[in-house]
Amino acid sequence: MHIVVVYIHLKSGKAEEFAALSRENIRETLKESGVVRFDLLQQKDDPDRFTLFEVYRNSEDHAVHKMTPHYHAWNRAAEPLLAEPRSRTIYSSVFPEESSWA
Repeated sequence: MHIVVVYIHLKSGKAEEFAALSRENIRETLKESGVVRFDLLQQKDDPDRFTLFEVYRNSEDHAVHKMTPHYHAWNRAAEPLLAEPRSRTIYSSVFPEESSWA
């Protein structure tokens, strides 16, 4: 699995707008054949901080996702809401075994 964890810090007061546009992007992303999971998480003690937890079958599926119209629309709309540039970390799955992922 190719797992991407994206850390997002928003400008104050932009959380609801960001969550709404992210939900739409995630709905479309989950239709992609190479996507196993895509979660949007909001930090409890700082609601202006979000994490995206994205699981793809492989790195090529992640690359395909970044070429979709819904990703480009989300990226254009999200960028002005950011307090600082996004950061990300790429992981591979150790446990559970890849065969147990849906």
